[in-house]
Amino acid sequence: MDSTFREIYSEERIDREVRRLAREISADYQGREILVLVILKGAFIFAADLLRKITVPVSVDFLEISSYCGMDSTGKAKMVKDVSHSIEGKDVLIVEDIIDQGLCLSVLLQDLSRRNPASLKVCTLIDNRKRRSHPVEPDYAGIRDICGFLVGYGLDMDQRYRELPALYEIVPSTGDT
Repeated sequence: MDSTFREIYSEERIDREVRRLAREISADYQGREILVLVILKGAFIFAADLLRKITVPVSVDFLEISSYCGMDSTGKAKMVKDVSHSIEGKDVLIVEDIIDQGLCLSVLLQDLSRRNPASLKVCTLIDNRKRRSHPVEPDYAGIRDICGFLVGYGLDMDQRYRELPALYEIVPSTGDT
């Protein structure tokens, strides 16, 4: 696929959002410990930056759920890797890179809520409400209402471009020369 990248959000803008989210989370969880569940693979870079800025105690676990193949959703959410430990009675914060249609997060929230956490909240770097087809709402959101397919800062297309330092929209080439 021939395409170009158009920078949507710079490293500096992302850093400002991460710092703001860390302040909000730290204030809300003052005096408590959070179990942060990082959704792999896309959220690992965001989560690493966020966790270093949160000022309350955290423990971390990882899970992986997927519904994408390339740039298209398959329409089905699949748990690839579950958490390693019980979440029962714990304050759980899910860290996601992007909430787009909301399918994966909707399925995940239903599953995790059955495991009896003390609380269950969601933090996402990107909240794309314009494409939302499932009723999920993050408790903490960085950047809202972006259109287009994004890569960089952990987001990928077929496991590529995660290493890019900013967020870029993939703009397909028209084929005209």
